[in-house]
Amino acid sequence: MGIEVTARGPVFDGRAARAMQAAADDAREDIAEFAEAHALALMGGHFKHPTGYYESRVTTSRVTSNTSLVHDQGVVYGPWLEGVGSRNRPRPGFPGYSHWRQTKQLVAARGPAIAERAAQRRLPEMGG
Repeated sequence: MGIEVTARGPVFDGRAARAMQAAADDAREDIAEFAEAHALALMGGHFKHPTGYYESRVTTSRVTSNTSLVHDQGVVYGPWLEGVGSRNRPRPGFPGYSHWRQTKQLVAARGPAIAERAAQRRLPEMGG
């Protein structure tokens, strides 16, 4: 007498793991796109005399396999625009626009929902 077990399906053949990795990649990309778009929208709405140069330097880079970074490519006056440069303090000084801080706060609030939507798109591949 013996028992034979046959394991089939997305969990056993690797499809679920691949779909989970794809969902994580999608979430990272979606959140970075959201952050970049939001930062640029804030800049467009707040900058009083935009030249377009600073906004053109805002980009998203993949730092590691699971990390993307939205940044200004190190523009020298970026910290001053944000309000964290050495010339912003002590008062009176230009307080800054806080576009990166506001974007970071919004991404922290909306990031989980963006990631959830990315996972939902891949759910059929996971057998769900």
